[in-house]
This record gives sequence, C-alpha cells and structure tokens, in this order.
Amino acid sequence: MTVLHPAYFPNVAFLSVYTKAKNVVLEMQDNYQKQTYRNRAYICTDRGKHLLSIPIVHTKGATGRQYYKDVKLDNSYPWQRQHWRTLETAYRTSPFFEFYEDEIKPLYEKEFELLLDFNLASIQTICDCLQLDFVDEFTDIYSLEYEKDYRYLVNAKKELPYEFPEYVQVFGDRHGFIPNLSILDVLFNLGPNTAGYISDIEISMPDA
Repeated sequence: MTVLHPAYFPNVAFLSVYTKAKNVVLEMQDNYQKQTYRNRAYICTDRGKHLLSIPIVHTKGATGRQYYKDVKLDNSYPWQRQHWRTLETAYRTSPFFEFYEDEIKPLYEKEFELLLDFNLASIQTICDCLQLDFVDEFTDIYSLEYEKDYRYLVNAKKELPYEFPEYVQVFGDRHGFIPNLSILDVLFNLGPNTAGYISDIEISMPDA
C-alpha cells in the first residue's frame, strides 16, 4: 500500500507516484504542519519561481495541534481571486491554458470551508483533465507501517534529488527550466502529454 499527503494542485513528484503506484491511499489522520504543500504550490511567472499560499485559520486544540482534515480556510482574504489572477497572468500565453481554463477556474469561484476539501477537489480536477482515475481511498488511522510511504513529498522545504525532464515553460527563456512545479505548470504547457511526462519520472522511497 502506498500513502501520500493530498496537497494543493500537487507537484510533479506527487503525481508521478499517485498515477503509477498500486493501492494508493491518501492520508486523512495526520496533524497539520506549516511550510508544506498542504497549503502551497509553486508555479513559474515572469519573475521566476512563485509561491501560491492558501491562508488558513490558525486554531489549536487542547494538545496544541489540529488535524489536517479540520483546518479551515481563511476566506476573509480573497485568496482564490488572487491565485486565479496570478495563474492567468503566468499562463495565459501557454499552449493549453484556454483548453483547461473552464475546468480549473470553477475551483476559484466556489467557496470551500476546509483546506483538505479544496485540495481533494484540485486533485480530482487534474484527474478529470488528464482522464485519470481519482483515488478515493483514505486512511482511517495514523500509521507508520505502510509498505511505501511517500508522505515525505509534502515537505516544501526540501529539494528532491530526482531527475525531472525539461519541457518548454512560458518563461523558460528568462529563468531556465524550473523542475517539479505544481502540476498546473505541466498541464498548461504540455496539455494531453502531461500524463506521459509524469509517467516517465521515477520517485524513490527516502531510503532507496
């Protein structure tokens, strides 16, 4: 069984594991942690690598922690409108932005209460765009005993030592190739070839 943390429009490494592994389950019972892909995604803009960060409501229980599944979005700030405008500015001239726009934009128009629900919707949307099966198996307890544990991929502070084949990015002539961005970068630049791109990438276990 392979376990992954659901993230905000996950990066290439996540999608490579997600689409190729058998018996995938998504982690539902972990504690929320800062500086992870749970509430952030990286894209490429005219200024280079750019962070999209989702604001959350910081509340803690008696233990000083809160479950990821309980984290609420801070919708007092118009983050959805800001993120969509940033995506439009960055990718409007990409080959496939208009092709997928109608499927992705509704996520930024519907109000969600929970971060996890929004993230699952973003993964579902990517699967719909690429005609892939959406994994709807979730953990019911927190465990360290999974055969293949890829939850480390949610760590946004650690660069991954893997090869990511280059493809043409909108601002590649300015900044060079930037690897392992949000899957949106690949989707808008490669379109239907995105599935083939992520299938060619091998992501190992941490101790491999």
